[in-house]
Amino acid sequence: MSPAQTSAAAMSPGSMSPGSMSPGSMSPGSMSPALDIAGLHIALPTPAGLLRAVRGVDLRIERGETLCLVGESGSGKSLTALAAMGLLPEAAICEAARLDLLGEAMRLADEPRWQALRGDRVAMIFQDPMSALNPAWSVGEQMVEGIRVHRPGLSRRMALGRAAELLEICGIDRPALRLAQHPHLLSGGMRQRVVIAMALMSEPALLIADEPTTALDATVQAQILDLLAQLQRQFSLSLLLITHDLGLAERYARRVAVMYAGEIVETGPTDDIFARPLHPYTRALLDCRPGAGRLGAIAGTVPSLVVPPAGCAFLARCGFASDACRQPVALRVYPAHRAARCVLPPEALPARLPTPPLRHVPPKGADMAVALQGVGVRFASRIGLLGPRHVTQALRGIDLNIPRGSVCGIVGESGSGKSTLARVILGLQPGDGSVALLDRSLSSFTRRTLARVVQPVFQDPYSSLNPRRRIGAIIRLPLDVHDIGARRERAEAVQQMMARCGLPDRLAGAFPAALSGGQRQRVAIATALIMRPDIVVCDEPTSALDVSVQAQILTLLRELRVELGLTYVFISHDLTVVRSLADQVVVMRAGEVVEQGEADAVFAAPRHPYTAALLAASGL
Repeated sequence: MSPAQTSAAAMSPGSMSPGSMSPGSMSPGSMSPALDIAGLHIALPTPAGLLRAVRGVDLRIERGETLCLVGESGSGKSLTALAAMGLLPEAAICEAARLDLLGEAMRLADEPRWQALRGDRVAMIFQDPMSALNPAWSVGEQMVEGIRVHRPGLSRRMALGRAAELLEICGIDRPALRLAQHPHLLSGGMRQRVVIAMALMSEPALLIADEPTTALDATVQAQILDLLAQLQRQFSLSLLLITHDLGLAERYARRVAVMYAGEIVETGPTDDIFARPLHPYTRALLDCRPGAGRLGAIAGTVPSLVVPPAGCAFLARCGFASDACRQPVALRVYPAHRAARCVLPPEALPARLPTPPLRHVPPKGADMAVALQGVGVRFASRIGLLGPRHVTQALRGIDLNIPRGSVCGIVGESGSGKSTLARVILGLQPGDGSVALLDRSLSSFTRRTLARVVQPVFQDPYSSLNPRRRIGAIIRLPLDVHDIGARRERAEAVQQMMARCGLPDRLAGAFPAALSGGQRQRVAIATALIMRPDIVVCDEPTSALDVSVQAQILTLLRELRVELGLTYVFISHDLTVVRSLADQVVVMRAGEVVEQGEADAVFAAPRHPYTAALLAASGL
């Protein structure tokens, strides 16, 4: 028997029945758990019928424990968290066999009981700090409001003192000044730290963090999560961390629960799940993570939960499915605190093995698609109508050569100049120095000729697509504007490009709102490529996507690069994505290039301390 088979045999459920033990009860702990949910069902009314968004979820978090809830968008993670806070939408229909917070039964609690608990012993950190903060109130006013409701005897002065103390603990300099400022004056990382400090004002025992670092750079993301881990130890917090980023779960959680289509499909210790997943969906998610190896992909789509499938929800997308999967599948419990909602025995799913690394081989002797020499950009601003004029140097002496057919990854924190550099290459931002595309000076192009050479793909496809136009018309628009081809030729070009980008013909008549995030990004790529440009500038094209959809888009970009001979300028703050795609890497900081070179060399042996810090923050 092989070591893998021996390990799998040790995991056999044996005499334990699938329902004899809930996954939460597998964690040790003599005190009442911080959160104990059993049989949670949440349905939302829609025009098509009741959407059964959460179906029979059992979740338990012990005192002082970190549990990470992972899954794609729409899996039910955030609704589960909102139910734990008593913050579900009024139209939601919620049922649960048990919903206990810190030993207090809240299943039938009225709103006054929820208000007494919420913001006091239980607190939540939301995904977008800007929308969680009131732009009309100062930071100090917002931080003291909640605690003075729960501690009526606390003076405003003492509350502000605690707020300043927590801001300092959370790594914010000059806390007294920050308390007087409004949220728009703070950076994204500082706003997230304010939200964390606000959640800690009343010393909660349970903290729920819903995608707390999604929009942040790698270094700021690492700082925020390190801060949460430090605060958890300092204040003995229980932490429910909700994310679609598997890397964060691997680094910061002791236990992981995986959700799919409203159900918990697997739970167990983090190291065990990442080393040997028991559910095919967990395995597929892990294979979709960008890195040094080749990307996997999950075929198909999540089933509709208006009429949920009778059997396994992952059946249609699973490569291990059998007739047994068409029947209801219970959560099977295994030794070592593991559980999975799957009929497969543990030995049926092969252990995950390292995939061979992708070799980045820049084209030899290729002409330069992009050549920059001494490029600089300055922005002038003024505080107030008559205030002094302030000049910001956004780019400083940028020298960069990108060979035709290659992928140049540009990385750096927010404000480093990445997007400004992209605008220079697109001809949208004038500056000093020389810029050449395909051995021609940028100044020699007209707008029409430039559009045939370089095109952008933006971060948010929804805001870059006209919501009033149908998909076919959106993709065809550049051909219409430039009067390229007859009507029939344009229609054929759109059809061919949609097929090339994995978009079915039926979507040509749909509007952007009817598409998923991955489909909208495919539309944005098709719109950029319909003009057959030589260079595509991709500005954070996958940052808003789930890991499985991200893998599909990255695979598509690779295939199109080979098929059409494209050159990519790929901007991202996610170094794992850049590592999986780029031939060369450019690292920017404060408007300067601090390091550049072949991707393998930069990732293996960074020469600049800032590059090393970025790689460390990304876990690379």
